[in-house]
Amino acid sequence: MAAFWTPSAQRCEEARISHFTQWLAARSEQTRFADYAALWEWSVTDIEGFWQSVWAYFDIASPTPHTRVLESRSMPGAQWFKGAQVNYVSQVFRHASSERPAILFTDENGNEQEISWAELERQVASLADALRNMGVSSGDRVVAFLPNRPETVVAFLACASIGAIWSVCSPDMGAVSVLDRFRQIEPKVLLACDGYHYGGKAFSKVEVVEQIRSQLPTLQHLVAVPVLGAALAGAELKNAHQWDQLTQADALLSHAWLPFDHPLWVVYSSGTTGMPKPIVHGHGGIMLAMSVSLGLHNDLGPQDRYHWYSTTGWIMWNCQVGGLLVGSTLCIFDGNPGYPDLSALWRFAGKSKATLFGAGAAFYASCLKADINPNALADLSALKTVGSTGSPLASDCYDWIQQNVGYGDIWLAPMSGGTDLAGPFIGGIPTLPVYRGEMQCRVLGAAVHAFNDAGEPVIDEVGELVCTEPMPCMPLFFWNDSDNQRYLDSYFDTFPGVWRHGDWMKVTEHGGVIIYGRSDATINRHGIRMGTSELYQAVEALPQVLDSMVVDLEFLGKPSYMPLFIVLGEGASLDDALRNQIMSSIREALTARHVPNDVFVVPAIPRTLSGKKLELPVKKLLLGHPVEKVVNKDSMANPASLDWYLDFARQWISQQNNA
Repeated sequence: MAAFWTPSAQRCEEARISHFTQWLAARSEQTRFADYAALWEWSVTDIEGFWQSVWAYFDIASPTPHTRVLESRSMPGAQWFKGAQVNYVSQVFRHASSERPAILFTDENGNEQEISWAELERQVASLADALRNMGVSSGDRVVAFLPNRPETVVAFLACASIGAIWSVCSPDMGAVSVLDRFRQIEPKVLLACDGYHYGGKAFSKVEVVEQIRSQLPTLQHLVAVPVLGAALAGAELKNAHQWDQLTQADALLSHAWLPFDHPLWVVYSSGTTGMPKPIVHGHGGIMLAMSVSLGLHNDLGPQDRYHWYSTTGWIMWNCQVGGLLVGSTLCIFDGNPGYPDLSALWRFAGKSKATLFGAGAAFYASCLKADINPNALADLSALKTVGSTGSPLASDCYDWIQQNVGYGDIWLAPMSGGTDLAGPFIGGIPTLPVYRGEMQCRVLGAAVHAFNDAGEPVIDEVGELVCTEPMPCMPLFFWNDSDNQRYLDSYFDTFPGVWRHGDWMKVTEHGGVIIYGRSDATINRHGIRMGTSELYQAVEALPQVLDSMVVDLEFLGKPSYMPLFIVLGEGASLDDALRNQIMSSIREALTARHVPNDVFVVPAIPRTLSGKKLELPVKKLLLGHPVEKVVNKDSMANPASLDWYLDFARQWISQQNNA
């Protein structure tokens, strides 16, 4: 297979990974590596040596030395950098400079802010002092119901500086979904907005905030953050505070020195059924792992302006804020990326002179379908890198990005990981070729393999994505999981002592990786197992098809039945010609065995808040499971979309029973 993109000599020479490799070579004969494959192999075998080198290279500050990098290689339960004391905020503000801004912000209404490093530090210090005066101390939980704005970054950094544990939900989430998350961690302080703007409309959240506030019995303080200019219910209470009053002081930033594994934040799994899993990550592990993923793999540094479109409800918000750890300027956009049209984010990237532009794979597919030409809409001359995640990036999106985004040497760097790690297992590297439809490499320090059913690593075969060695960014624990059982059941129930991530993957002969979708939504037709992403790429390549989902049913022992659900573009209809085109595309891209039994036009594809298709819950609905047992609607981005599938399930099950 020919390479889709090959880095220039200049790009390779200037890449931070090249500097890191040269730095390693100068330290010892044992750390000289001929290529990336050798470097990766060392990083997952000499684990202590690798993570110690990351600590030294990124100059992690600690007033006390660590006694050892890793106490044991056990998973879970690995203890890292015992004896060290760290703080996420300390690492952030070591990059403070008057020569470049810390944050550039725009919302969909055109409101703009530029925040200097000095102003960011002052606001963080002022809010941290205010939180201390409220009685917040190390280990207390502070929660936020806020959109993707600079205030949210300030609030997070203020919490982290004093050792408080942060958690945030996006204001587009309903009260039940927010309470399902925040109740579990018993917060002391709530920061909340009065509403948000999306798609040209203002959405008041005053009543929702009152529901949240009144049903969190441990809350002692409410901080009102104005977005729409409405007064929050409860704002007159004794322990209610206004954002502007808490961030005006000319305070000096101080931070607590914390153990390496002191909790930094609580993030939540998609939680399609049951209560969302509250995943706890630590200061030290996130600092080190994000330095690797953002600094070495995404090639970010102080010279960069970093944009990744996200809401605060997606782990990519945490990953974007992590750009501050390597000194990059954050380019933050709040609002609908498709308002007033799909050029909004590209115009923002041009105006902010972003060097890395990131978004979910679905965004690029939408731009392709809408025939958007970013180069004709904005000056993208500063752009060097395009990132993608959330779901596999279709091959035709690779071509669209190359032809329509940026000028010259644009590096396309998709990645795959998740909330569980707050980062990637699989990613890019600026010194290797890119192959269409593939991610470039396994991330340094991530001992990722494709396991067959016997638990053996395979190359050029599809298998379960596993990680066989601990990483410092793996969860410390799940909140209120006293016996660690939820944690063990989530990752270690299939291969003892080995992390099973739940994705199908293939490691190619040249070291790239292809992700084939969730392993619990696999299609197994006539003995041929296939990830759903391959079928989606074939179907969604058709211009008439905006979105799709497939499920494979085995109904009470009867032969497999596989329906395909599609969302059509405006003016398109499912006539015989399109149906034949769909079947032909699948037959050519996959096999004749994977051609669906039926095709149905649907209003929407059900998705989680982070954009994942709800294949398994829909499959269970069609097999007769009650909706309340298979999906938590408050964890969905579009819960009303389920109505169509519930009606379809009733008809389908009735037909099967009659037959």
